Amino acid sequence: MKEADATALFHDGCIAVASVIADRMAEDGLARTRHHIERETPRHRPTPSERPRMTEDIIRTSHGPVRGERTETGVRFLGIPYARPPIGPLRFAAPVPPEPWAEVLDARVYGPTAQRRPFAEVTTIPEPCVPGESTLNLNVFTPARAAGQTGLPVLVWIHGGGFVAGCSASPWYDGTAFNRDGVVLVSLGYRLGIEGFLHLEDSPDNRGVLDWIAALRWVRENIAAFGGDPDKVTVAGQSAGGGAVQTLLATPAAAGLFRAAISASGAVMRPQGPEFAATVSELFTARTGVPVTAAALQSLTDEEILALQDALNAPGPDRDALPMLVLAPFADGALIPEPVPDALIAGAAGQDIPLMIGCTAHEFNAVAEGEAGQALTDQIFRAPALAVAESRASRDLPTWLYQFDWTATAPAFEGLAHHCADLPFAFDLLGAEGVDKALGEAPPQQLADAVHAAWVAFVRDLDPGAAWPSYSTERRETRVWNTESRTERDPLRCVRETWLGAET
Repeated sequence: MKEADATALFHDGCIAVASVIADRMAEDGLARTRHHIERETPRHRPTPSERPRMTEDIIRTSHGPVRGERTETGVRFLGIPYARPPIGPLRFAAPVPPEPWAEVLDARVYGPTAQRRPFAEVTTIPEPCVPGESTLNLNVFTPARAAGQTGLPVLVWIHGGGFVAGCSASPWYDGTAFNRDGVVLVSLGYRLGIEGFLHLEDSPDNRGVLDWIAALRWVRENIAAFGGDPDKVTVAGQSAGGGAVQTLLATPAAAGLFRAAISASGAVMRPQGPEFAATVSELFTARTGVPVTAAALQSLTDEEILALQDALNAPGPDRDALPMLVLAPFADGALIPEPVPDALIAGAAGQDIPLMIGCTAHEFNAVAEGEAGQALTDQIFRAPALAVAESRASRDLPTWLYQFDWTATAPAFEGLAHHCADLPFAFDLLGAEGVDKALGEAPPQQLADAVHAAWVAFVRDLDPGAAWPSYSTERRETRVWNTESRTERDPLRCVRETWLGAET
């Protein structure tokens, strides 16, 4: 299949998968759900007698105290700013640390999200649009302190959405199960689309990547106060979030901020450099008439920015000639020195970082049926993940490869191990909102137990367990997740031989 043909089907990158799935879920009623939270992030203003006293529910961060909310397994702190609101002159600037505060910040509700459209229009899973300006915030789910736990391993989660959608406030990203098993979970928001990734002449490139790094630095500085160990951080993500993880592996500025990585369904496209970014900027101006400068975009509303984004991504010969993701991280020669696929496969990136990487069996089959859908799944997801695993294994770098094979019974996705289907299993949240619409009734809890346990073991021990050996070019042992999970030798041989040209 020609890349232009694939681009026409998937012109907005991973977001196209989500859009089609959302359309199918709408038939079952999920798309009618709306998570507009009508607020501007109210914050508690205590009287002098209420000034912060450090308890399990109130934690002092490096910028000020925050009040959390108890859960079944711990305490959650939501919407904590890790940078100043990206507004005014900061809208297209590098993130700046937040202003300190003295009074207790109410962290019992999710903070504003960068996503500005109802989730059913853009993403597969329930990801709310929360209005407000302080979108550079994160959430911390920490186990109960009653057990006296400190120095706990930490999982930092980066959401997906094709780098143009998604948010950290989804019920699918709740940290309750990880807290139960002694892991601190952090989920973060970041700038999306034009604000995060369009090359501008007068602004730093890869602003969304700078946001991830700023959040990781906040974690390094503050997570001990929440019971976590800053030296035991694993960064993880799915879809665009999986791509974010791979990008961070290739970003020197992120070195030392995490010790392990999990990339789930992370699409690594063909190498992109400054020339690609310039081409996208030229297309943007040609289609919209707007110069690629912060000065030209500064005063536009969210709705106007989204309209420009839609114009950039509308199908057409000029757009279809470009790769599938145009608003995404790219090698700028500074923050990201070289294209991420080149860095990962050549071995220059992430050599000291244990990596878990894999995909679902039918990532793209909800968009294109039959052989075309499987070919796109292989081209966009499985072959790139396999290439990374093969390259790392050839240098004896600790790598674990998996494929999620369990197929949904939901009418819209029957018989498919589709994009995002593995998330409720990894987070052990089969009862979360919308899971039944995505997976069907009664998905197997024993599979959630197994997948979640492997993630916990990897975050805690840098090894998912004896049943899942690391990947090697001799045995190519791969974990295959299904009702009866197993470790199989070279289950992706056909993908390897077809797409990587390796016949051994």
